[in-house]
Amino acid sequence: MTTGPIWQAITARDNAQLQRLRKLAQDATAYRKMGGVWLEGDHLARAALQRGLRPALALITDVAGQDDALHALADQAAKVLVVSPALFKTVSGLESPAQIGFDLQLPPAMRMDAKADSVVLDRLQDAGNVGTILRSAAAMGFRQVLAMKGTAALWSPKVLRAGMGAHFGLRLFEGLSVSDLDALQVPLLATSSHTDVMLHEAALPSPCAWVMGHEGQGVDEALMARCAMQIGIPQPGGEESLNVASAASICLYESARQRA
Repeated sequence: MTTGPIWQAITARDNAQLQRLRKLAQDATAYRKMGGVWLEGDHLARAALQRGLRPALALITDVAGQDDALHALADQAAKVLVVSPALFKTVSGLESPAQIGFDLQLPPAMRMDAKADSVVLDRLQDAGNVGTILRSAAAMGFRQVLAMKGTAALWSPKVLRAGMGAHFGLRLFEGLSVSDLDALQVPLLATSSHTDVMLHEAALPSPCAWVMGHEGQGVDEALMARCAMQIGIPQPGGEESLNVASAASICLYESARQRA
């Protein structure tokens, strides 16, 4: 016979469990030392549960706990802490807190799949761009993402929110050097404004790894030298360049379209 989690009311701001959650929610790289990630809001919570992940802890406001659906969601955790909305706000990194969040153990390290369709992130700085690319990668069947050193922390709260649950369906690697890509056995592709090979005309290899570069500097020269193809995205509107997340979505869609 199974029993539900323990529900515990917390009123002290300096409670040790809240201090842990506060650090996970407000420090972009805390997960690397603490081994857990903060998932704020019911969408991220449900996305994790749908992948068979069970959180160690749920944090919920006493108001949200009266909602049947959110109460049932919190019940999926091993333990539930109940706080006032004001106390929840001291944990949340959001201007408008979501009223429920999970402390989820960081997924175990995986081995790189040498032959998988992949996306390489080269020093992307903006968490929104990174999360959006993860979401596009998952949607287009690119299940492996390789982040080079200098890329925004993949499991940070901002990237998690932008990814909208995509993290839980991807193989994620970060802190990589150019030499780490030696393990890949698929051709690298990069976008470039200095090529006559246009995306809609190119025969794209499958599987492959798309390289998306720094928002201002583009792809590192050493990494670009490894690319089997440099491909342009037609821009009939005449803009100088596309946002990297938009460019990634276009390239990944074209790969998926040709593959299908």
